[in-house]
Amino acid sequence: MENGSPENLPKRLKLGMEEKDREVNEKEEQLEGSLVVSDEMEANISQILENIDRFTQMVTELMEAGKAMFKELSNDFEERLLMVHKEKIEKWQEEIRELRLLDGANEEINAVLLNATYLFHNPNLDS
Repeated sequence: MENGSPENLPKRLKLGMEEKDREVNEKEEQLEGSLVVSDEMEANISQILENIDRFTQMVTELMEAGKAMFKELSNDFEERLLMVHKEKIEKWQEEIRELRLLDGANEEINAVLLNATYLFHNPNLDS
């Protein structure tokens, strides 16, 4: 991340900073016209402005780290969900195969039983 330049900041943070900067500039202009500021006060103001810049940079970095973390979590969630889906589909497809095999075996047994029943009802055909 480059040094807290406004181009690299998220839009909400950028808009908030621009608004605060305008307010600070307006207040400074009002004060400059009516007050003479000592060198010590200028140094204190500069210190505060540096603190603002560092804090803004830290917030920006935290936001980017959070976004990256959520993106990674989102990708992990998506992969896991797709894996669960695939496992369920494979399980159900296996159940379908087993049912088809069972049905085929049942059909064969039914055919044998039908033949046996027919032979019992018509014993004269064997002789």
